[in-house]
Amino acid sequence: MTMPLSDLSHAELTVLHEEQTSAYNALVAKGLKLDLTRGKPSAAQLDLSNELLSLPGEGIYLDSTGTDCRNYGGPRGLPAIRTIFAPLLNVPVDQLVAGDNSSLSIMHDALVYALLKGTVDSVEPWSKAPIKFICPVPGYDRHFALCEQFGIDMIPVPLSEHGPDLDQIQQLVADDLSIKGMWIVPMYSNPTGAIYTEEVTRALLEMPAAGDFRMFWDNAYAVHHLTDVETPALDVLGMAAEAGHPNRVFLFASTSKITFAGAGVSFFASSSSNVDWYLKNLSKRTIGPDKINHLRHALYLKGADGVTALMRRHREILAPKFDQVTSILSKRLGECEAATWTDPDGGYFISLDVADGTATRVVALAKQAGIAMTGAGAAFPHGRDPRDRNIRIAPSFPSPEEVAVAIDGLATCVLLAATEKLLEESV
Repeated sequence: MTMPLSDLSHAELTVLHEEQTSAYNALVAKGLKLDLTRGKPSAAQLDLSNELLSLPGEGIYLDSTGTDCRNYGGPRGLPAIRTIFAPLLNVPVDQLVAGDNSSLSIMHDALVYALLKGTVDSVEPWSKAPIKFICPVPGYDRHFALCEQFGIDMIPVPLSEHGPDLDQIQQLVADDLSIKGMWIVPMYSNPTGAIYTEEVTRALLEMPAAGDFRMFWDNAYAVHHLTDVETPALDVLGMAAEAGHPNRVFLFASTSKITFAGAGVSFFASSSSNVDWYLKNLSKRTIGPDKINHLRHALYLKGADGVTALMRRHREILAPKFDQVTSILSKRLGECEAATWTDPDGGYFISLDVADGTATRVVALAKQAGIAMTGAGAAFPHGRDPRDRNIRIAPSFPSPEEVAVAIDGLATCVLLAATEKLLEESV
């Protein structure tokens, strides 16, 4: 097909619909069982870090400072692991805390501490009154789930390739002091791959807002590049201090998609005041993180250069899968203009926008054909995409062969749903 679907006559649409129905029935008959729902590392990626399974080794349990990693204590985490990741995250090492496996757990805790105790700048706990969060969309469903869990009202704001709609955000926070937070994935945003520019970031840091307004800066993909252009992380903490709002940023990261997804190291960074606040609250929940895991990671990665080298090996596995997705989508959907999609320079996802009002149908068709996709609308608060068009593609976990089959099948579902809708509208 060499023309947009919208230019086809009713008769031509009918023929195309019949072709896609036949292709879809053949797809269902294959009995596929493919999963593109979550951005999980593949077994081949996890294998890259199997050396961790033999570390730190028998009789090795002291770090370079003589700390016995088998014992309690050390709430900031081992200096060795913090020294490795501080330059990669572009934060001072003394303002970086290393925790247990999940950065999502730290986000949860920071949010709960603010709700129950308030921040260092709060006059009362956040939970004393209804609060709101700004949520750039499409965005990360687990961020939105945290807000939903605690009854926080979410305000969706459109996200472009360079950051969210600044005019809208600036007006929102200036007019409503109940807006206490904002979710941000600054590098290779989930799911679009957007990268917040320095200009956008400075504007967010400088804008007037509630005194205890916090940017939840989830730098989950800071080193997860898919091309030779390895964009460095912004010095967001330094920029916040320059803007006169040193406490505005809570920064989160982890090694979950660097080493082992289920056995990594998480990080929290912020101003010195915020770090003290976090550790004071954390001290009631734990006596210290898994320092043995910190030690094994430090021994394995050795330094920031070790992380960079490891991530280039990840890229060798991941990049061809992303290339497959964009190549197949271009071949199947490009000329007929049945959808648009992102072509990210990093991260774990591709954001696919299909014809308005058809995303739910596309996902349902794919499921029936044995291709599991994240639910339509998952990248929006409460799972509600007002245009019912956005679908997140996560190509990391399946094999390259499975990715090709799944995306080709997904394209068939997109075309079938689009022709269905156009035929209905033309009656």
